[in-house]
Amino acid sequence: MKKYLLLLSVVILSFNSYSQILFEKGYFIDNSNQKIECLIKNVDWSNNPTSFEYKLSENSESISSNLKTATEFGIYNVCKYTRRTVKIDISSNKTEELSVEKNPVFAEQELFLKVLVEGKSNLYFYEKANSKRFFFSKDNSDIIQLVYKRFLMSNNIITENNQYKQQLWNDLKCESIQISSLNKLQYIEKSLIDFFIEYNKCNNSDFKDYRSKEKKDQFNLSLRARLNNSSLTMENYTTRSNVDFGNKSSFGFGIEAEFILPFNKNKWAISVEPTYQNFKTDVTQIINYSSGPPDIFNNSINYSSIEIPLSLRHYLFLNNDSKFFINVSYVLDFPMSSTFIYRNNNPNISARIIDATMPNIASGIGYKFKNKYSGELRYQSSRNIVSDYINLNSKYSTLSLIFGYSIF
Repeated sequence: MKKYLLLLSVVILSFNSYSQILFEKGYFIDNSNQKIECLIKNVDWSNNPTSFEYKLSENSESISSNLKTATEFGIYNVCKYTRRTVKIDISSNKTEELSVEKNPVFAEQELFLKVLVEGKSNLYFYEKANSKRFFFSKDNSDIIQLVYKRFLMSNNIITENNQYKQQLWNDLKCESIQISSLNKLQYIEKSLIDFFIEYNKCNNSDFKDYRSKEKKDQFNLSLRARLNNSSLTMENYTTRSNVDFGNKSSFGFGIEAEFILPFNKNKWAISVEPTYQNFKTDVTQIINYSSGPPDIFNNSINYSSIEIPLSLRHYLFLNNDSKFFINVSYVLDFPMSSTFIYRNNNPNISARIIDATMPNIASGIGYKFKNKYSGELRYQSSRNIVSDYINLNSKYSTLSLIFGYSIF
């Protein structure tokens, strides 16, 4: 089994060194206000970037630009970022780090702000380390942060400063916008985008919505059948005697729920995959002695369980129909009516029950076609399946060939 693990590790590292680089049609504006058409590397930024890579043509080398060299950049029909110096609230939003100060703590910073809505009134967004801030401007005025802050009251109750609602009511009045709708307004992207679109429509202003128009499948449900090749060894800590149950092939099946993470161009996903597996075999040991009759030991195992791999997956796109993937999994295991007999030469002794097993780690590589059909080679490191017996230890490992079909 070790040679399979070594092969799998080498292949995973090889795939991980390869990744499709997507340069898409875009532009940037330099410090002399010159607009330069180019191809920009689209990494689907989860946090606002401080730099970006571009090419002047398909075959040219990539060049890096940043806050010091570009005032604006964008990928057509995908996103737009503008360089601005703004006052931004640097208060922490983490529950354990909340302050008792109600008012924001501002610091002046130069940032690439993401443009969400552009018209008579503009909406901008900035995110860093799960800290989200929205900004707005009207009629080309200065960009101001919309203030939302969580803070602690004197009795340690968490409350909110929702000043952004008052800001919008004061600055973006229009006959179709009622105070009741502002009271329901949430400090999240969709809610604020909808509000700014409504304001621009109310003022008969041309506007542009920069939300990505790309349709993303955020959830996949797949049936997964597998051919397992498993091995098991068992050892008695006290007597230092061990049994090798050898390798055994078996079938398993499961169902996988995969959740695509909403950043980095759908390249990352997490999944949960309840799977039935079994391992059943018998081994007879004959121990010969220099004098006297030999000892004959009967060893058997009938081990079935539901495994639940919790996986982190990374996709490597080849084209619109084909993609490789690599994943690493933390595997929980729940035995089902499982028993074993270990070095027993008394046929009247009952088999022992497997009640508890230990989690283990798995890694795999695979290929998916048309987001429908998949194949994967997965190796599971050894786990102890007799952890409730303090004098025994076991090593159970599996190499699986998995075939999947996505229902949706």
